[in-house]
Amino acid sequence: QVQLVESGGGLVQPGGSLRLSCAASGSIFQINAMGWYRQAPGKQRDFVARITSGGSTDYADSVKGRFTISIDNAKNTVYLQMNSLKPEDMAIYYCNADLKTSWYRGSNYWGQGTQVTVSS
Repeated sequence: QVQLVESGGGLVQPGGSLRLSCAASGSIFQINAMGWYRQAPGKQRDFVARITSGGSTDYADSVKGRFTISIDNAKNTVYLQMNSLKPEDMAIYYCNADLKTSWYRGSNYWGQGTQVTVSS
């Protein structure tokens, strides 16, 4: 089994910063990519950022220039540095992992989410 545990959420003022972490553990053979999604109340879950194990990144237009995703392959951990936070960034942030549990089998997993609140 694979588990994803997020941390780093909390309350921050507009213009402030937060750093989210997501650690993957369990039956991991190889990570293909990890990423972040977010969901505000009454809204759909939207893509935020992703990174491959090789370091290639992709960002939603709404966060480009403000958020930075990174990965520590040795620790199976992905990070999301969030700067210049806006009220519209308020959401539950979910970690996602696309990984192999064996040489031939790939799987996709979700964390439980961490709350990010942006308020003055």
